Amino acid sequence: MSLTRRLDHRDGEEVKELATCPPSPRQNVPGREQHRVNENGRPDVSFPGAFVLDQMSPGLWDPRCKLVLNIVADCQTCHSQVWVIQCSPGARSGSVMRRSPFGVDICCRKGSRSPLQELYNPTQLELSNTAVLHQMRRDQVIDTCRANSIVSRKRRVLTPNDLKHLVVDEDHELIYCYVPKVACTNWKRLMMVLTGRGKYSDPMEIPANEAHVSANLKTLNQYSIPEINHRLKSYMKFLFVREPFERLVSAYRNKFTQKYNTSFHKRYGTKIIRRQRKNATQEALRKGDDVKFEEFVAYLIDPHTQREEPFNEHWQTVYSLCHPCHIHYDLVGKYETLEEDSNYVLQLAGVGSYLKFPTYAKSTRTTDEMTTEFFQNISSEHQTQLYEVYKLDFLMFNYSVPSYLKLE
Repeated sequence: MSLTRRLDHRDGEEVKELATCPPSPRQNVPGREQHRVNENGRPDVSFPGAFVLDQMSPGLWDPRCKLVLNIVADCQTCHSQVWVIQCSPGARSGSVMRRSPFGVDICCRKGSRSPLQELYNPTQLELSNTAVLHQMRRDQVIDTCRANSIVSRKRRVLTPNDLKHLVVDEDHELIYCYVPKVACTNWKRLMMVLTGRGKYSDPMEIPANEAHVSANLKTLNQYSIPEINHRLKSYMKFLFVREPFERLVSAYRNKFTQKYNTSFHKRYGTKIIRRQRKNATQEALRKGDDVKFEEFVAYLIDPHTQREEPFNEHWQTVYSLCHPCHIHYDLVGKYETLEEDSNYVLQLAGVGSYLKFPTYAKSTRTTDEMTTEFFQNISSEHQTQLYEVYKLDFLMFNYSVPSYLKLE
């Protein structure tokens, strides 16, 4: 066995060339024993005898586990990410118990797999209907990017600011791009529980305002460029989307019709009224708390709006928030199948047996019927212009043109 790479025992960085995949396409690592980690949760390199684990093989060490499992390395599926872990010659075999952030001991069995492996290399021989559905959704995104010449254009380099919506869970190798008004509060709660950032074991115990505190979650823009590239390549990336105009009406209802949102009223409401309302009263210009939906739409399609500053995240397009033509998302969940898709993500992450997506009352949700009603007073010209703004989101995530639209 030749050597190419290993983990530095202090911080996990690749430090020098040391190992390649085993010569056999699928070869058991001798002994299949377990291996110790040091007090920092890193593989302990003080023991003699190294072996290779490729990054796409099951059983990579979990920093929360007390032991590391030695499993099969498969050179045909490795993606040039090869790791060396030093072996403890006297370690015992069997199941490994790890400490869960939920206060429950969860068994980390030998041969546990990463979310990417569970998604792309399922243990069952035939793909489930769910797996086929998500493959179709991935294909739809790719086809839309190609059809609109987005992929073939000169590639735009993403800046750190482009990655601020991508939340990272290192323990479970997940990256979640949050989209406001698509259950992002509950998904941020879940990510806080998964990452152990906070004192909560039940997602619904986390106050909504605390879920949106930036310090409670780590985003991809906080990493170095090599660390960003590594995580984009090896973690399972997912996002949740919603019918674009239903999401837009939801944002309007939440930000402009609720009296407590004074910060939005001051920042955006006053601007919208000043620009779109003739003969506005001084009180309306001062408070900005009575923006009409027609005025909101006129503001969105006004060419001056995006020239001044980017859209607020609550009505920004998913395409611009998550960059799906530049970042390959492994799973696209939908608001219309929120619980099923969310629990599928948790299942792939290996936590589905003890963590479920929170359910809540649906009485306040923005529905298709509500959206239809809001658009009744929007002119066909403005409807057409607004559709052009959100057209890529409609196409990319396979939402049909709403029947209530009167497009010119």
